[in-house]
Amino acid sequence: MSTNDDRRKFLRSSLLLGGAAGLSASGLTSVAAFAQGLQKPFRRSGRYDDSVIHERKRFTWPGGKRLAVWIAPNVEVWNYDTAFGVGISPNPGNLVPDVINYGWREYGMRVGLWRIADALDKAGLKASVALNAKVCDEHPKAIEEMKKRGWEFMGHGMTNSESLANLPPDKEREVIRTVLGTIEKATGKKPRGWLGVGLTQTHNTLDILAEEGVTYCGDWNIDDQPYPMKVKSGRMTGVPYCMEINDIPLYIRKGYTGDMYYRSVMDQFEQLLADSRQHSRVMGIPLHPMISGQPLRIKYLQRALADMAKRNGVWFATAGEIVDAWQKANPQV
Repeated sequence: MSTNDDRRKFLRSSLLLGGAAGLSASGLTSVAAFAQGLQKPFRRSGRYDDSVIHERKRFTWPGGKRLAVWIAPNVEVWNYDTAFGVGISPNPGNLVPDVINYGWREYGMRVGLWRIADALDKAGLKASVALNAKVCDEHPKAIEEMKKRGWEFMGHGMTNSESLANLPPDKEREVIRTVLGTIEKATGKKPRGWLGVGLTQTHNTLDILAEEGVTYCGDWNIDDQPYPMKVKSGRMTGVPYCMEINDIPLYIRKGYTGDMYYRSVMDQFEQLLADSRQHSRVMGIPLHPMISGQPLRIKYLQRALADMAKRNGVWFATAGEIVDAWQKANPQV
């Protein structure tokens, strides 16, 4: 490849990140026009009002606390007959059965979830579970154990082998109703919250969720506080789920060690706690049993929870408790 070819390749790959500097010299005008959005109207989601945090009314969490922390284990099942899903080993050919990755995920239900449960029990904490509805059918004992602990349940699709992506509204509504109804039947409570499979939504998801009685959602990570979302009817509140410290990207995609994970969680916590002196904040801790529930990793979660609990101004709560407290403190929003 020539030097000019190398340069063109570099410019193409960097244009979207670095803007159009040097565009005329590169000869990539058509690429730049597309990158700058000149070929179609610019669109925003329209799901929330613009708001900068330093201009908002100040409030505190119950007991005068400043930082609310919620813990979100994703309790999930996958279809044995598909290769879709997060994995511990590459499967470029999408071979089925994908025994290596399927077995790794199953470990989470058989062992990993209960390590996390023990860690939360020891710390005296309750979880807000993102629950695949099929767990209710396939692992009823797990549902009973989580109920005993007083954990909260959010809807999280039927399984993690399929999402709401590209579903027409009538089919999407059917899936959401089935998820909510299945979890309500198994747990005795209809879920108030929702976390999409892979945080995936359609343009209709929030409206359907609100119409079906869901009042909070963790998919839109746009803030450090809860925030009102615009829906056609009902009320919807966004809750920060905090993807930056999700154990999937840290451990699996970036290859972090336990020490690096711990440091990342504590860096997030310490900055949010410092920020909360001016405006109260929320920190979510997303967990997956087949990842954080592994023997080599659980102690780093335990250490982080113990170190956070030592600090003043911290309120450990469920997502629903956070939404209720936020709405009470901000009735006009």
